[in-house]
Amino acid sequence: MLDANHGPNAFSIWMAGGGVKGGVAYGNTDDIGHKAPKNRVSVHDFHATLLQLLGMNYRDPVYHRHGFNERLTDQFPARVVSEILV
Repeated sequence: MLDANHGPNAFSIWMAGGGVKGGVAYGNTDDIGHKAPKNRVSVHDFHATLLQLLGMNYRDPVYHRHGFNERLTDQFPARVVSEILV
């Protein structure tokens, strides 16, 4: 069973190569790693950025689900985190 208090609002990820700037730390968390007060990146922003790194416009990929055409980043606003890209 997962602990509901383990990183509920903040997490870290390490990225290298493929168009990501080297030696960049983007954003931070509070002292106990519970929240991200600066340069927050949502999961949708992360997906949009990954699709950009793969050479795709994040608005283009569409999949058919339950009779609807849906996009990976449609539920909430998304942006490409260009500050971490070369």
